[in-house]
Amino acid sequence: MGYRGISDFRSDTVTRPTEEMRKAMYNAEVGDDVLGDDPTVKKLEEIAAETTGMEAALFVPSGTMGNTIAVILGSKEGTEIILEEKCHIYNFEAANMARYASAMPRPIKSKNGEIPVEEIKANIKTVLREHIPGTSMICLENTHNFWGGSVLSMDYIKEVKEIAKENNLHFHLDGARVFNAATYLNTEVKNITKHFDSVMFCLSKGLCAPVGSMLAGNKDFISKARFIRKSLGGGMRQAGILAAAGIVSIEKMSKRLEEDHIRAKKLAEGIADLKGIKVDLDSVQTNFVMVELEEMTSFRFLEELKKESVLALPFSEKRVRFVTHNDIDDRDIERAVKSIRKILLER
Repeated sequence: MGYRGISDFRSDTVTRPTEEMRKAMYNAEVGDDVLGDDPTVKKLEEIAAETTGMEAALFVPSGTMGNTIAVILGSKEGTEIILEEKCHIYNFEAANMARYASAMPRPIKSKNGEIPVEEIKANIKTVLREHIPGTSMICLENTHNFWGGSVLSMDYIKEVKEIAKENNLHFHLDGARVFNAATYLNTEVKNITKHFDSVMFCLSKGLCAPVGSMLAGNKDFISKARFIRKSLGGGMRQAGILAAAGIVSIEKMSKRLEEDHIRAKKLAEGIADLKGIKVDLDSVQTNFVMVELEEMTSFRFLEELKKESVLALPFSEKRVRFVTHNDIDDRDIERAVKSIRKILLER
């Protein structure tokens, strides 16, 4: 059952470090990472590079910082970045591409996170005249937050990679939950990430670490990223205490994600027949369940759920997100299904 009797489906960021992580953190060998001598951070970065099929990796405090660094390095001042209109980098990262990279987003509509390749091609610009900004970068998100944890197909990724390569564009993946994508596709993470020039993934979501994300790329990219991390205030000292949990995340917690996917499907199936909501069972690919409310507002619905000790997150006035994770078990699923059915059937 969830922490302190609460079934918390708001996000997989609410996970608490496992007992194994806590022991690893307590016993971690540390140094000063800004001076480059924290052995546990170095080990985590080596594991992350190997896992993603990249030359090097950098431990950063958050996914937002990792993506921001990638955008600064991958774009050029006064250029455009092609991305999906509902993506996290564009909508939920404090306008950092404008604030720090001085670049402009070129958001494009998609189907479940996949921008049509013809639309990508049509929106790549060269500097034909001095007042038209050129394109410098393409960013994709996998799994896609807004689109309910949807997974990009491998064929699609390869096709966009070729477009980026042909046009000399930096190709970045916001892979905050790329381990969930790999689990769904039954493949290794590197088989997804090797097609990109850079990738960010989170340790602190479904992988249960208390803090941190990883940014990976080639050695030159990560060398420059280390400098920018410091300029953004992301240089940490005895960070090995946190990195120790991250090592457990990659080596152990990444192996259990299918449990979350199964529970998400079970939750969706338990409420899909109810009147007053819509749940697209085919869209439940990973650990997200998106519920569309037909009559009740999200805020009223969540107030009623909270009375049943169940928490979820509003995504709009009529849309609610449920996320499964390591701190959600079968009893939490049963409670959520029972509570939702009670709320909608007793109205």
